[in-house]
Amino acid sequence: MQLIHSTLEIGLEKPLKILHVTDSHIALADERDSERKHALAKRLGAPEKELFFSEHLAYGKAHCDLLVHTGDLIDFTSQANFDFARKVLAEEKVFFAAGNHEFSQFVGEAYEDRAYKMNSFREMQPGLGAPLFFNSRVLGGVNFVAIDNSYHQFEPWQLTRLKKELAKGLPIVLCVHVPLFEQALYDYHVSRTGKGSSCYLCGCEDEDLLPDDEWRAIEIRPRGITTEMVSFIKEQELIKAVLSGHVHFSFESLLSPGMPQYVTGGGYDGTARELTIL
Repeated sequence: MQLIHSTLEIGLEKPLKILHVTDSHIALADERDSERKHALAKRLGAPEKELFFSEHLAYGKAHCDLLVHTGDLIDFTSQANFDFARKVLAEEKVFFAAGNHEFSQFVGEAYEDRAYKMNSFREMQPGLGAPLFFNSRVLGGVNFVAIDNSYHQFEPWQLTRLKKELAKGLPIVLCVHVPLFEQALYDYHVSRTGKGSSCYLCGCEDEDLLPDDEWRAIEIRPRGITTEMVSFIKEQELIKAVLSGHVHFSFESLLSPGMPQYVTGGGYDGTARELTIL
């Protein structure tokens, strides 16, 4: 396990320790799943993914107050993966924000939009045992709020729900899968991936979406409420930090003065972040 240590000072009377894990990409299939699912599990599965996640879960239980997983716990929809996710999300110390792979049927084979997501959600019946689109939990005087932006978009009702959470008056740690756009993060991401790749961040404007990757830009370009939601989040003094994943590398920067965004690398290679909140 590769553990990153970070500290967030917000004036708590008693410190909280959070283990941030993301992008575990567990890839399982069993006799209930199709041959295509088995082929995916063979191609994408690896024993070390499950081993690393077991280490993360054990460490979180033993040393932290909460394990926050910001999505892509599983790599694709399958009955075996659903069972794995339900067992994990039943853990008292686990709090979850969904990622795009929770809804990915065959990993990159289709244009992924809300209709595609809801088809996958129906396949999960009766769900994964935790709210996937919006969730909140108060722990140690901090309100952990998870909002699904797994397809780079927010929805109007999520803004309404966030305003209700803000009305509680508690400091919020916002948990999302896709990182919110911030220039330093964008520049670093592009430097890693090179020309022709998409920025993979939520809230990119057209000038930030590379024109020679228009297929991905169509999916990522902010629609509807998304730009308003990103701006609203950055303006809220009660939102003390954002936890995110998706890009498979670790990065820390400020979304606005006093609001860090902690992007944590892939759990599939053992990376996790221990965040001490003071």
